[in-house]
Amino acid sequence: MIGLSACAVTPEAESMAPRTADHVDLKRYQGTWYELARMPMFFQRNCAQSEAHYKLKDDGNIAVTNRCRTLDGKWEEATGTASPQVEGKTDKLWVVFDNWFSHLAPGVAKGNYWVLYVSDDYKVALVGNPNRKYLWLLSRTAHVSESVKNELMMKAQQQGYDTTKLIWRIEDLKIAKAAD
Repeated sequence: MIGLSACAVTPEAESMAPRTADHVDLKRYQGTWYELARMPMFFQRNCAQSEAHYKLKDDGNIAVTNRCRTLDGKWEEATGTASPQVEGKTDKLWVVFDNWFSHLAPGVAKGNYWVLYVSDDYKVALVGNPNRKYLWLLSRTAHVSESVKNELMMKAQQQGYDTTKLIWRIEDLKIAKAAD
């Protein structure tokens, strides 16, 4: 059971930057990813179900469209661009969304998007940032087995992320709607 696998973060893991996947094949990484769980984030505070759509652009950058379904069933959307932090390296990306904040502070308004793990078949991934404030467990499908969830959580814990803070995808929005 996921709730019983409490965070087992070692001091060594917390003091070092997380390890990334080293190389990410962006052609295979593009497409739709469903968020299984995330650490709390202001921009996703109302999200019950989220998904990300990535499309490799001719210039080597990635077009990003994040969609969020709120508890009342409405979709919210944000678009942006991801680009490698270091030319030729594909595991650490800068993400800039096309919103008021990025227009107000263009040099500051970029997010650290580190691919920490991607499975060999590119069906599940773990994405975070170097200060461990943000983390996303992603899958090509909206539902995965408990063993896959546990494996991703274990990998996150080994990287020093506090998985007790994870917010899990709400599977059945009908329950949330009925509460209105």
